[in-house]
Amino acid sequence: MGHHSAKNRWATSARFLRQFRREEDGSMVYFGITIFLIILMMGGIGVDVMLAEMRRTQLQDTLDRAVLAASSLEQQLDPQSVVEDYFEKSDLAEHLKDIEVVEGLGYRTVRASADTTVATQFMHLSGVDSLTMNAESAAEERIGDVEISLILDVSGSMNNNNRLPNLKVAAKSFVDTLTATTEDGKLSISIVPYATQVSAPESLAQHLNLSSEHSYSNCVNFDSADFNTSSIDPTAPLERTMHFSPWSTYDGRRYDPKRTVQSPICEPATDNSREIVVLQKDATYMKNFIDSLWGGGNTSIDIGMKWGTALLNSSLQPVIQNMVDNGDVHTDFAARPNPTSSSQTLKVIVLMTDGQNTSQGYVEPEYRTGDSNIWWNDEAERYSVYIGEDTGDEDGDGNTTEPMFFWPYDRSWHDHAYGEGVYEETQQTWECRSYRRNGSCKRYRKVSTVVTVDEPGSAEILTYADLWAFTSVKENRNKHYYRWMDTSQAHQDWYEDVVSWVHGSAKDVRTRAICEAAKNDGIVVFSIPFEATTNGKAVLKDCASSISHYFPVTGTEIEDAFASIASSIRQLRLTQ
Repeated sequence: MGHHSAKNRWATSARFLRQFRREEDGSMVYFGITIFLIILMMGGIGVDVMLAEMRRTQLQDTLDRAVLAASSLEQQLDPQSVVEDYFEKSDLAEHLKDIEVVEGLGYRTVRASADTTVATQFMHLSGVDSLTMNAESAAEERIGDVEISLILDVSGSMNNNNRLPNLKVAAKSFVDTLTATTEDGKLSISIVPYATQVSAPESLAQHLNLSSEHSYSNCVNFDSADFNTSSIDPTAPLERTMHFSPWSTYDGRRYDPKRTVQSPICEPATDNSREIVVLQKDATYMKNFIDSLWGGGNTSIDIGMKWGTALLNSSLQPVIQNMVDNGDVHTDFAARPNPTSSSQTLKVIVLMTDGQNTSQGYVEPEYRTGDSNIWWNDEAERYSVYIGEDTGDEDGDGNTTEPMFFWPYDRSWHDHAYGEGVYEETQQTWECRSYRRNGSCKRYRKVSTVVTVDEPGSAEILTYADLWAFTSVKENRNKHYYRWMDTSQAHQDWYEDVVSWVHGSAKDVRTRAICEAAKNDGIVVFSIPFEATTNGKAVLKDCASSISHYFPVTGTEIEDAFASIASSIRQLRLTQ
């Protein structure tokens, strides 16, 4: 009975197994379990990778900030120590690996690497127990090719409130900062001092197509359209500013040696303390030049900007090449100004004023060239004024077709310039009327004799260029015309008709135009209104590349402005 029972149980089990083998209901459960395990594995991998990436991102961010700070030329700490300090404060010091520092004059490159190992939570099920994440970063501060135009107001108002001395300190510090931290040959600075006009050195002017009315000074009269472009075409005709003064009453011909007019629109070519410094790299030379600056004249921000911008424009490259060939510019700068499209060149303008645009005088075209009607006798130091034909018989000789000259020294009329004729002179001598027995004269008498005398020296007609160079416009009016003409008419004919003006409002328009042209060419424009007027501030604010490039300052704050600009020029660039 027991044997039969066991046999029945075995048969029952066999039937169950055969039935289970034939049944398909359980296959989906098996498949579901398999899919679940796969999804769990993939999700786990994602979680592990996400956690590892978060760790790597933290490491990379710390590394980027560390090398960026370490590469700054302004910080004085050891660059490697700076990187290490960042990692210590972030509790990541154990992950920092290699640090490489390469530095020299004007550049510093810092490279560093780090890694981190993250234990996996799920991937270890597939045999991956950990993930290693690497991070690398490099930062560099390098002063590449930098071209700077330093445009400085040296008008008369700079003599007030210690402005000029404060400017000199700030500008010299600016030069020191940039030259000391820039690789030799990478930095060129042009200094453009401006007042009523801007004086070009002869070494520059001789390579421009400048008109040749005179050679007393080297300034250019720009038209309104010239301010719409940053370039100066060295082959295009340029009108030379007449060497004249519309303000003073002065005559320099009576001095020995002769002196040109005081307070001229354009400073004499002999005064190199007001001339443009072209593409210089010698810090000592530039600082000595800045020290020599002096204040005087009106304010022409537009002309300062025009020259400063042109010295950054490649249109002047042939001129610079000629100056290099003549030894007037260093050979390092033979290819400058670099094209504005060059991504390796930073072009910067620093524009400073203490006021606002004021009036600028011009000599009208008909009084620029040719002979004037003024004659000069150098030996006798006397002028003669040619009036025309003696239609009114001013000298009373009955001849109304002869030439008529006015002699200002004695206010007399003659038919020739002083020194070109003769005159009668009464000479007095003493004669003895009676003698003593011993032969000596007992009584004298005065005897008058009329003799003809040649006028001393000779008179030569003055060109307008030579007249204005030594005799101011007002002095010419006062001494040569007021003495015989109606004063109102004399003023109209010999001042108002001779001198024309471009006033401040028109110059504001020109300034904004040239600033816009500079910015369109990719030039970075910093502006410093230094105790300037409201209008001056408005113009310079419009000139600046942005509000962060605009530095309104007073007093010694100007040094901080120049220091901030120097720092901005040396901004860091993350390279990797």
